[in-house]
Amino acid sequence: MPKFVIERNIPGLGTWALGELQAAAQKSCGVLQAMGTDVQWVHSYVTDGKMYCVYNAANEALVREHAQRGGFPADSVAQVVGTIDPTTAEA
Repeated sequence: MPKFVIERNIPGLGTWALGELQAAAQKSCGVLQAMGTDVQWVHSYVTDGKMYCVYNAANEALVREHAQRGGFPADSVAQVVGTIDPTTAEA
């Protein structure tokens, strides 16, 4: 299944309490459960004003549908075409 990175602009996100982050995660999981197995949340990185989310999905439209249903911004959605890490330098 293709992997996507989603950038979500959420001003003040870095100040959210654990309960607020938990509520957002619960909402996301509820939407995903209703959508079936063609879109899966892998994990997210929280910064001061943005969230960067990694999803597996059959296509970009499903990622955007999840954002719309959940009321989450999806300011940028990009399909991952490869990964590199320090071991790439050794190849």
